[in-house]
Amino acid sequence: MSTRSILGLIYMVQGLKQLGEDPEPVLQRHGLTLEQLDPSTRIERSRELRIYADLAEGLHDPLVGLRLGGFYGLAGYGPLVMLLMTCANAYEAFQMGIRYQKLTYLFGTLRMEPGERLSALVLQPMPMPPQAFRFRVDGEVSGTYKMVRDMQATLGMDIHAERIDMPYPRPAEAAAYETYFGCPVRFGEHEARFWLRNEHLQVRFPTADASGHAMYRAMCDQQLQAQERTDDTLSEKVLAHLGLFSGAFPTVEAVARTFDLSERSLRRALSEEGRSFRDLLAEARYVKARHLLKHSSLSVEDIAHQLGYAESAAFIHAFQRWAGQSPAVYRGR
Repeated sequence: MSTRSILGLIYMVQGLKQLGEDPEPVLQRHGLTLEQLDPSTRIERSRELRIYADLAEGLHDPLVGLRLGGFYGLAGYGPLVMLLMTCANAYEAFQMGIRYQKLTYLFGTLRMEPGERLSALVLQPMPMPPQAFRFRVDGEVSGTYKMVRDMQATLGMDIHAERIDMPYPRPAEAAAYETYFGCPVRFGEHEARFWLRNEHLQVRFPTADASGHAMYRAMCDQQLQAQERTDDTLSEKVLAHLGLFSGAFPTVEAVARTFDLSERSLRRALSEEGRSFRDLLAEARYVKARHLLKHSSLSVEDIAHQLGYAESAAFIHAFQRWAGQSPAVYRGR
């Protein structure tokens, strides 16, 4: 399975606790505790996403994702930070950051959009349920902002955003975002964007070092190669993605877009693995149903709604087909 450093999860859980949230019940449901998390280990990407989705459901402060950015330290990025700081200028550093973005804690995808006066560092977020979506977007945007500002403080520079775009409707707490970022923030966009002045991107870094840059790039290449070694099948990736949702599952068209495929290509690729989208959706529901029956006190009717069934009878019938017994019997055992 595809894995990444567990440091991102540790930073987030530590931040949540300091911000007054209680992540421990969710960690326990996944068989984890903060004290047992080893910073040198790795976690399956799909499992980490499921933890984020579960945490988002129990948050009390709508601004907690925004505030989490302050808990991500430069040291956690390893040689990537040194690679960026030995670049010639900010534009080259952003290009390197995009090239090696899989070494960060992002789940979204970065790219650069050049313009005549302003250029944009664009973050295309990963589709998730609404509450988890805002939580992850806020965390990734504020975390990226924190990394850039920390690097600038080390370099003695000030390259600030002219405006930041956020990819969800304007919330009641919108003013807090402009205070946090120190610039105008526009909501309701399709992607997150940091708008930067082109002349700022060309300012030479005082730490530019071609020899050191080559050394750190080789180290990042090694990390990237090790991280990209994965035996994940498309079926496993689709199943992990479906596991993030509750209440209403995405359509096959939406899932295909998530993996940059047409619906026809997705169905064909799954068929070649001996699976179908319908089977995977049923499996995702079955996995979630077992989890809720074991680890929650929700009624069968409430669980049916979380699995996207309009009536509990349809869920009971489906569960009997999957497990050979009713939800009530399964829970009792």
